[in-house]
Amino acid sequence: MGTLGPDKFKAMEQAMNFAAIKKAAEAYEADMTKFLRDVVRLPGESCGEKETAARILEEMKKLDFDEAGIDQMGNVIGYMGTGKRLIAFDGHIDTVGVGNRDNWKFDPFEGYETAEEIGGRGTSDQLGGPVAAVYGAKIMKDLGLLNEQYRVLVTGTVQEEDCDGLCWEYLIKEENIRPEFVVITEPTNGNIYRGHRGRMEIRVEVQGVSCHGSAPERGDNAIYKMGEIIGEVQALNKRLKDDPFLGKGTLAVSQIYFSSPSRCAVADMCAISIDRRLTQGETAVSALDEIRALPMVKKYAATVSMYQYDRPSYTGVVYPIDCYFPTWVIPEDAPAAKAMVQAYEGMYGKPKVDKWTFSTNGVAIMGRNGIPCIGFGPGKEEEAHAPNEKTWKADLVRCAAVYAALPSIYIAGK
Repeated sequence: MGTLGPDKFKAMEQAMNFAAIKKAAEAYEADMTKFLRDVVRLPGESCGEKETAARILEEMKKLDFDEAGIDQMGNVIGYMGTGKRLIAFDGHIDTVGVGNRDNWKFDPFEGYETAEEIGGRGTSDQLGGPVAAVYGAKIMKDLGLLNEQYRVLVTGTVQEEDCDGLCWEYLIKEENIRPEFVVITEPTNGNIYRGHRGRMEIRVEVQGVSCHGSAPERGDNAIYKMGEIIGEVQALNKRLKDDPFLGKGTLAVSQIYFSSPSRCAVADMCAISIDRRLTQGETAVSALDEIRALPMVKKYAATVSMYQYDRPSYTGVVYPIDCYFPTWVIPEDAPAAKAMVQAYEGMYGKPKVDKWTFSTNGVAIMGRNGIPCIGFGPGKEEEAHAPNEKTWKADLVRCAAVYAALPSIYIAGK
């Protein structure tokens, strides 16, 4: 199911003309490069993507998408084709900040271009993905690959860096968009990815009693209590579950807060944030229970809770959600995975099938809503959130070509 046998695949190869798809993608290299450099020049951190969304919509209209617009949350939505079965290509259009500008060798927004590379904030994570998807859909239309069986959706989604998956929870629940499967266009280092660990954001808070710092024994120092808890949290990390494919669950203390009347007083509250990465079989309930069971957490009656995200989008929409981003993985023989491999093999040889280290919008699409995802996108994971970020023109071409071929192979295999 969902895969073509050798004879059928050979017939498909001849019918689709993979060589023509590659040639079309190569012909669009300059257009994709210009498009990517245009959106890189528009700073668009989470909740500030308005100009980026407008530029992507402009390109969709220029390329004669059958339908294109921006929803109430601010996501860009473009359709090619008119068939009943829906296949989606998702890429988030927000970026992280630039951090310390002294670490950049070039202007992160002006970027740079060589014969092979494009530099700038967001080139790998992950503005290159929507660029390649937009042109992949254009190639489908150019070459007559669209048919009455399916249509393609390309999304440029918002707020992923703040709260991965929020945008798709909105698209599925509020816009009633439910594709058969979704291609996640985050960077995959030239590989095909079929899952990743989940994550959640946890807060641990402990109370104390303040007093004058000259006589600390009169109070109850919340920071000292938290110090003991942090030691147990650190030890817990070593005991977490491992998975042969996705790897080990992890946790890390990422932030610390306190309250105190002054620098001359004992702290009366201390709290930490924990970045918890969830492997196969771990859930929000199990992760919270592990921390609640720590001896010092119980001794000091610490409160353990999950954060909630409720920041307004750039359009003003508030869509509250728990900061729990479920683990997801699909089998190697899942229809979407097999079709992606065959689309790649038709033009570029045998790919490596692997997983992401980081998290993507798949946490909502597959993790919360059970819609299969498969990953293939331009750029490299290690470029994400790093200074001097770059991507490769060849990746844009390769991804656009594979995207163009994928739906027909998937439909034929079903």
